Amino acid sequence: MNARLIEVFLPETEKVRVETLLTHHPEVEAWYEPLAQQQLWVRIFVDMAEAEVLVDQFAETFDKVDGFRLLLLEVEAALPNAETAANETLKQQLAPDVKNELDPRTARLSREEIYDRVVGSADLSWTQLAMVVLSTAIATIGILRDNQAVVIGAMVIAPLLKPNMALAVATILGDLPFALRTVRTGFVGLMMALGFSIIVGFVVHVSPESTEISSRIQASWADGILAFASGMAGAIALTTEERSSIVGVMVSVALLPPLVVLGLLIGSGYWSAAFGSALLVVTNLICLNLAAVTTFMVQDLRPRQQQDISKAKQFTFTAYGIWLLLLGGLVGVSLVARFHEVSFF
Repeated sequence: MNARLIEVFLPETEKVRVETLLTHHPEVEAWYEPLAQQQLWVRIFVDMAEAEVLVDQFAETFDKVDGFRLLLLEVEAALPNAETAANETLKQQLAPDVKNELDPRTARLSREEIYDRVVGSADLSWTQLAMVVLSTAIATIGILRDNQAVVIGAMVIAPLLKPNMALAVATILGDLPFALRTVRTGFVGLMMALGFSIIVGFVVHVSPESTEISSRIQASWADGILAFASGMAGAIALTTEERSSIVGVMVSVALLPPLVVLGLLIGSGYWSAAFGSALLVVTNLICLNLAAVTTFMVQDLRPRQQQDISKAKQFTFTAYGIWLLLLGGLVGVSLVARFHEVSFF
């Protein structure tokens, strides 16, 4: 159900200001209930597309009021439902036009919900590191056995995808401390996976001719398009209620299997093949982040405070330029490799 329940706690003396604020939103339903110690509990039933606007207005109006607290809750169902005859007239009055329905800005979740989904991915934790080790072990076994089903299992876990999505959110919001935390977490995860697979590659026999390895020692323009499209799909799944598609996104864009192949080849001394695999890993990283940031820009995801918007835009464009420069460098490396008849692209 595309609806949210906003619960606001304020001093009872602020009731008039709340009512004044809500007069600009006649489409919402609101209930007022007095609490102990002259506190007021306001519950507001609102469409998902309007939730961010209301949250921002409440935060701007009451942020410095003692006792102010706002909760944003997802509504699973409501009665009477919108299809009943009693609500049909109201539904027709409030139904958005086709243009609004197709607007990507109105289809996404609120900024606070998106941030809440990724904030845990930015911090190093026992769970995060354990998932990296376990998924790396699963991917390594699948690749060595040339078993695609086992590799897909590791891709579904996809512990390295979440920090990249968190980095894209931090980039679009201009949150440098949050971005640095996500970079640290992502880097540690990458190094753990790479180091583990290098050790395995040094110990066991690795065959570059196996299907799971040979398919990941070359990077082409198609791989870039696949990573970019998958990154956009991942960003859309993160910012909307289309959560069912996230597994497919993880499978198609996961960074782990190419990284494991890179480590196995390095550990076994296949440096030429490892170079091609490294290009594939970098391609996925660059295109994934470019796609996610692009999607958030189209969805008009921005900071809440007006004074932070210009800073966030500058931060976003700087990061975007860095990713584009890296992509250009990757193309240059591929051209040099082709000139020397090393066919990686």
